[in-house]
Amino acid sequence: MADPIRVLLVDDHQVVRRGLRTFLEVQDDIEVVGEASDGAEGVARAEELRPDVVLMDVKMPGTDGIEALRTLRERDNPARVLVVTSFTEQRTVVPALRAGAAGYVYKDVDPDALAGAIRSVHAGHVLLQPEVAGALLSDDQSGGGSGRGPSLTEREREVLGLIADGRSNREIARALVLSEKTVKTHVSNILMKLDLSDRTQAALWAVRHGVTG
Repeated sequence: MADPIRVLLVDDHQVVRRGLRTFLEVQDDIEVVGEASDGAEGVARAEELRPDVVLMDVKMPGTDGIEALRTLRERDNPARVLVVTSFTEQRTVVPALRAGAAGYVYKDVDPDALAGAIRSVHAGHVLLQPEVAGALLSDDQSGGGSGRGPSLTEREREVLGLIADGRSNREIARALVLSEKTVKTHVSNILMKLDLSDRTQAALWAVRHGVTG
């Protein structure tokens, strides 16, 4: 049996953390390894505990979730961050994803869907809900990799389209009949050519520029 997915909860409301913990602890493949009440504590706990997935609120006193996301990315922390929030405005969605979030769900999400989202981002997927993708498409702010950028090969565009569809490297390899090692090389080349930092940013670039799998 595979090791459980190690999850860190970061939210300033204790009742929210307690509710999340209560539900997640009954999942056989998920283990809550710690909690934090703000972004700064969340970063410190993520560095200490090295969780697989962080459930991160956005609006918190002191260091908010977006700043915590940026800090984790700067420190090359490998944890995948799933933003869990009640805020749906574009000004919240876009910065969170640009800061490195691997997915975005709302606090009223169905519990089983939340567990599925945790498993999905842990597997390497990028979760973009339809309304979030719409916000990204309508966003006019300039960000990393904006504009047409360097030309990608046809194979790289295929890989990028599948990243935007939320596919993991293993799934891309199966779809394109390639080895996982070859897919990883294509992903690295895409990030380098587009001057992007991770596959989440690549998915956002693909959505904005109409590259689909």
